[in-house]
Amino acid sequence: MIAFDNTYTSLPEKFYVRVQPEQVPRPQLFAFNDELARQLGLDLSSQTEDQRAALFTGQSLPEGASSLSLAYAGHQFGQFNPQLGDGRALLLGEVLAVDGERYDIQLKGSGATPWSRGGDGKSWVGPVIREYIISEAMHHLGVPTTRALAAATTGERVFRESPLPGGIFTRVASSHIRIGTFEFFAARRDTESLKILADYSIDRHYPQCKEAENPYLAFLEEVGRNQAALVAKWMSLGFIHGVMNTDNMAISGETIDYGPCAFMDSFSNDRVFSSIDRGGRYAYGNQIRVAQWNLVQLANCLVPLVDSDSNKAVEKLQQRLGPLWAIYDEEWLKAMTAKFGIFEPRPEDAEMVRAFLSYLEEQQLDFTIEFRRLAECTAPTCSEDSPEENEDTAWQDFRAV
Repeated sequence: MIAFDNTYTSLPEKFYVRVQPEQVPRPQLFAFNDELARQLGLDLSSQTEDQRAALFTGQSLPEGASSLSLAYAGHQFGQFNPQLGDGRALLLGEVLAVDGERYDIQLKGSGATPWSRGGDGKSWVGPVIREYIISEAMHHLGVPTTRALAAATTGERVFRESPLPGGIFTRVASSHIRIGTFEFFAARRDTESLKILADYSIDRHYPQCKEAENPYLAFLEEVGRNQAALVAKWMSLGFIHGVMNTDNMAISGETIDYGPCAFMDSFSNDRVFSSIDRGGRYAYGNQIRVAQWNLVQLANCLVPLVDSDSNKAVEKLQQRLGPLWAIYDEEWLKAMTAKFGIFEPRPEDAEMVRAFLSYLEEQQLDFTIEFRRLAECTAPTCSEDSPEENEDTAWQDFRAV
């Protein structure tokens, strides 16, 4: 059925809590990703629909399931919370996929855990549908992301501002190790656990770092490179994550935790979709800067591992971070110029990109549609049959630059 090959359970128990999913009255699958199941090597051919529903709502745990609620901390809107953890999620276990890669299978909305902070640990069906659709869209757009394996209703009512139908989402990820996982142990000055976590993360995600002179510096660099490429891809799609807290940044470089996220329509660097982000901390135009800030928080956690002399460790980390900031700019330029058909960008092309984005913002034009219209244009003329007169005007103005 599911051949689990769990490794996170080899870590000390301070990394997680074992929790059983809560029972629900009428579990029913309404979406299942057969293609992903095949890629993961899951053999569910003998399972009835009811058995699948029981499996992917946690009503019937298969042999070898770990059922872990993971510990982590995090900076939320810049403020540090030393204890967050999986408040409504359980790691069923890990599988080795057909391609030989290791993946987590996690249930979201399966009930309260010790990290729930008074909440019920459940989800209503709206966010389940949302994450299923958006995470699969991101995958097929070529963005590193967690995946959607299954979505189910529970037959119960979840009480928010009003009673809503309950749902459980099954998420697949390369892992659920976050920057906030490192912060959890760093905040407790638990260097032993921090080293265990770093070594495990390197073994699982960046084994090439073991050959480096200082594996932890190399690890920081690899995480930084992957997150630079990730956020650049977001920017190129007009995607706004919405809650780039350190507990929502995976060290694997995958997009994780689709909350108040969205793809922009009319372009604005200041666009936000989170109702609580009144200061615009996680606005579209701030995402690269925030990703860099988050990486600094990871670097802070690695100080005791990099060198026993903290001053020397900080100096070494700063020397690695400096060149990484240029990589963030390079990845952004590469992703954005590709939308213009430029695949070997020059530094001066950045001004062209910014000029085009400025026109989109001034004219309140749609981000995706306007880039799509570029594909209809050939030098020196452009299609003039747009249904929007101001779009033609903006394009002609931009061509004149």
